[in-house]
Amino acid sequence: MAEGQCPECGRINEVLSRVGDRWSVLIVISLAQYGVLRFNELKRHLGISQRMLSLTLRELERDGLVSRTYHPTIPPKVEYALTPLGESFREPVRALGLWALEHLPVIDAARAEFDAAAEAEKKSA
Repeated sequence: MAEGQCPECGRINEVLSRVGDRWSVLIVISLAQYGVLRFNELKRHLGISQRMLSLTLRELERDGLVSRTYHPTIPPKVEYALTPLGESFREPVRALGLWALEHLPVIDAARAEFDAAAEAEKKSA
């Protein structure tokens, strides 16, 4: 194999694009924290649109991270929970969330510095 080639990079990219998007991460965090949740409970917790939540849950279910349980009651009840694979993803997601919380002040400062420099550059042009 030539240097720099990664035969599985395409597949890795597929997985990371799913599990690395913000809604997937926030859904996993919510289900890890609260256990089984109904659709509207997740929607309320996250402040996400119904369409985006539906699409994200469907992809997480397709990837085997989330299970969907339909209860044929009136009205129908649908619950979501982490699968064993989703449970195995809890710790990396938790670490990512803690890293973000810990570094928010530094990130905010870097953004402010960048924005100020961009604004100064724009004014001088």
